[in-house]
Amino acid sequence: MLSYIARRIAYIFLTLIGVSVVSFILIQLPPGDYLNTHIMRLAMQEESISDAEIANLRRHYGLDRPAVVQYFTWMRNIILEGDFGVSFEWNIPVSRLIMDRLGFTAAIGYLSALFVWMVSIPIGIYCATHQYSAADYFFAVVGYLGLATPNFLLALVLMYLGFRFFGFSVGGLFSPEFVRAPWSIAKFVDMLKHIWIPVVVLGTAGTCGYIRRLRAILLDELRKQYVVTARAKGMKESRLVLKYPVRVSITPLVSGLGVLITAILGGGGVVAVVLALPTIGPLHLRAVLSQDMYLAGSILLFSCVLSLIGVLVADILLVLVDPRIRFTAKS
Repeated sequence: MLSYIARRIAYIFLTLIGVSVVSFILIQLPPGDYLNTHIMRLAMQEESISDAEIANLRRHYGLDRPAVVQYFTWMRNIILEGDFGVSFEWNIPVSRLIMDRLGFTAAIGYLSALFVWMVSIPIGIYCATHQYSAADYFFAVVGYLGLATPNFLLALVLMYLGFRFFGFSVGGLFSPEFVRAPWSIAKFVDMLKHIWIPVVVLGTAGTCGYIRRLRAILLDELRKQYVVTARAKGMKESRLVLKYPVRVSITPLVSGLGVLITAILGGGGVVAVVLALPTIGPLHLRAVLSQDMYLAGSILLFSCVLSLIGVLVADILLVLVDPRIRFTAKS
């Protein structure tokens, strides 16, 4: 197991290199660069900038060099010094900008994945063991509605309902008095009061999809011969279902943890803008629009790290869920 984890960590670094190349190319594809965007903003504000100042800024940001040189300079600084560069727009280190928001992003992403599992697995098991019951039809309707409803629309609905009927805003992760306050027990408790809203919003689509998937797989397992034989021998139904078919049925759900976290992180950007969350989603959107390439590329790298960690955790959990899976060959 330890050797497998070591190999996977090595693969993570190789994957990050590939992601860095692709992300840097995608960021460079739109015409122009950050200075062009900056000049357009000044023009809209009826301000001008001379050609000499533009040339000095281009040399200052390193934009006068070829894209290949910019990439290798960026990667060299990351590998050797842990320096992700300086944000063009914010004029502060990229690592500082990301670290201020990465903790909230990871917490919301992983809690949303945990919410999906905790809700979808019990409901999926109940729907499979009570096929065509009233509850099965009810959760089927709710599931289809959840899959069809965009997350940002659900966020807007919750914001309206919270303000209209309860008189409070569901935006942000903190109350106004705790936004800039230092960390304390009171601030942590206040965060817990707010964090469940983005967790529910982001986890809704995944929960509905997992319910339908688990129900379908479990129904197929319950009709197999080993279940019929165990039931004929008098094995208690609840113990039979939980010990064998459920463990087999949740294997695809566990293996899809990395994909689930990637989907949550990818779809959380618009939700974060709607709910005014201090995550890297709105920061990434602003960096892409302004062509702040070091900030946008670094955010993609950190998002990829969170997703790869989710994949690694899923592979380790597979061994605990399904004893047939082994990472080492037996003689």
